[in-house]
Formats: sequence, C-alpha cells, structure tokens
Amino acid sequence: MKSILEILQKAGGWRPSLYLKIENPPYLELVIEGLDESGPLGLPALSVAHYGQQNGDSMRDPEMCFEIGFVGGPNLDPYYYRQDYLGIEQWSRNIVRDHYLCLTALHEQHLRFAHAWDSNLRFQGFAAVFTDKCILG
Repeated sequence: MKSILEILQKAGGWRPSLYLKIENPPYLELVIEGLDESGPLGLPALSVAHYGQQNGDSMRDPEMCFEIGFVGGPNLDPYYYRQDYLGIEQWSRNIVRDHYLCLTALHEQHLRFAHAWDSNLRFQGFAAVFTDKCILG
C-alpha cells in the first residue's frame, strides 16, 4: 500500500484523530481514518475506504482496515474487508475469545486485493492530488 503510506507521510503520520478525505473526480472520494482501537496484533489501525451513496446512505466501496507495522520499514497489513453494495464483510485476522485467529487463505486474498487497489489508487492519482486541505482531523 505504497500510495496510502505516501499519503500518510504527507499528512504528518498516523494518529487516532487522523481523518483525511481526498476528492479526485471522477472517482469516488477516498477517506483514510486513524482508528481508536488497535488491530488484532495490538498495532495502530487504519481504515481506508471509497464512499458512494445509495438512497441517501453512505456506502463503502470498499473499506479495508489495516494494522500499521514498522518491521522492515512502514507497512500495512489488512485484517478487514467490507463492500456494502455486495453485502460483504470479512475478517481475515481477528481476536476471537481472547485468541488470535488468522484465516490464511482469506488473508492472502485481502493482501492481493490491497495490492491491486493500491495500484489503482496510484494510477488514479490520489497521492498526487492530496493537499493539506484534505486533512480534516
């Protein structure tokens, strides 16, 4: 997720109050939020989502949550995927009954999707259009 990491760096880094909204027509707006709660491994967490509208409701198209790691350099590791238009919500890594659970095949699928999405975000120019005006929190 090099594009998201580049945007985070431009925004001054992760913080729980982080809220970025990047408008880049004709694409759906991209919202990046620091999460108050940690990810499944106790690391800082981040939500990245495109938002659309349906019947006046905000719809995630999609949303992914990532833990921010620093081993070997900054990196994002997905653990959650949601696509409201299709009614999909998936946890590939989570804490269940006080135990860490990783659904390896689903996590690999989330990783592949995250890399493809990142390539699309770069191609669509989201990092390039980011300015301080995108920082809302």
